[in-house]
Amino acid sequence: MKRTPLYQEHVDLGAKLISFAGWEMPVFYTSIIEEHVSVRRSAGIFDVSHMGDLIIRGKEAKELVRRLITNELEGLEVGKAVYGHILNEEGHIIDDVIVYHWREDEYLMVPNAATTDRVLSWVNEHKAGQEVIDVSERLACIALQGPKAAEILAELTQFDLTTLKHMSGAFLELFADGLGIGNGIEGFQPSGFLCDLIPRQCHPGTKGTFGDFSETCYVSRTGYTGEDGFEILLERGSVVALWRILLSIAKDRGIMPCGLGARDTLRLEMGYLLSGTDFDGTQTSLETGPHWVVKPDHDFIGKEALARQKAADNYERLICLELLEKGVPRHGYLIHAGGEVVGKITSGTLSPCLRKGIAMGYVRPPYHTIGAELDIAIRGASVKAKVVSPPFYRRKKG
Repeated sequence: MKRTPLYQEHVDLGAKLISFAGWEMPVFYTSIIEEHVSVRRSAGIFDVSHMGDLIIRGKEAKELVRRLITNELEGLEVGKAVYGHILNEEGHIIDDVIVYHWREDEYLMVPNAATTDRVLSWVNEHKAGQEVIDVSERLACIALQGPKAAEILAELTQFDLTTLKHMSGAFLELFADGLGIGNGIEGFQPSGFLCDLIPRQCHPGTKGTFGDFSETCYVSRTGYTGEDGFEILLERGSVVALWRILLSIAKDRGIMPCGLGARDTLRLEMGYLLSGTDFDGTQTSLETGPHWVVKPDHDFIGKEALARQKAADNYERLICLELLEKGVPRHGYLIHAGGEVVGKITSGTLSPCLRKGIAMGYVRPPYHTIGAELDIAIRGASVKAKVVSPPFYRRKKG
């Protein structure tokens, strides 16, 4: 299995490690529920260095990316990001990705860990003069998620984070001064951000006392938890230092490192897709949703197939189900209506915040209607559930 550069940090923190998409990753450090609640109440720190990173650049870079993803890229300003699906000619989802317009004529595409190689091959297959650079093995990424995320990150930068809006990104200089820990990390060298590839973004740092830590990073504000949060992309050789800095700042605030377990329950409370679980290469964007991810006014691979499917209107839909009785729905459980099997659960859990069973799964029409009552077969019992609109969890205003 592959390991991120933070692997030894996870071991030293006593994390429970599992195999995930070919990577040895932490599933939790204390407990999934405790880490989940920490993100909802304050913040959590995740290692997401297993995700892919593909740079697509050149004068025709926008045209290539527009052809590859279902969402619209036209008018996407530098510093903005968009979520979309990459489809094959039959309309089946190869992967869901976030694309950042991070410099003029240059985009960063972030595929899922298990599909990075396939997405890279697909992009290369369809390029026409554009340069495609895989920097997945060179970069690392830390996700800082939760209502106190901005408060923590503000201690490491002079950049006004209020100007970095949701689904945006910027090159920021992060530096630590006066913390006095972590000196002498083996192999650590202060650096810029891909200085050989993006020289204009490589700035000399303000040196502090944290092993002279100063790093130019690409910081985005997208999130996979439903909370405010940032993804900090940086060179692999600097990520251990930044991880220790963030944990040091967070410790006094009751903020903890979090594993993939909490990441999964957090995204499920929002009704977000999980690659390989909620879609596996046989579903289309019409089946998975959300509806806004497909912008049919531009040409993209798979568009014609989606149009044919929509016209036929006999396809399964991914729905969100909230249990009306006690029970914990799990992947693979069958969905019934009137004693007949009409679908199957793809993701399910006992929501740590709502304290009730929630699930996502596919059903054939007409059982996808909001408010419809269905039954889930759980350990030999039939448990009532209702079709609801995502997200399951909504933060109370104020």
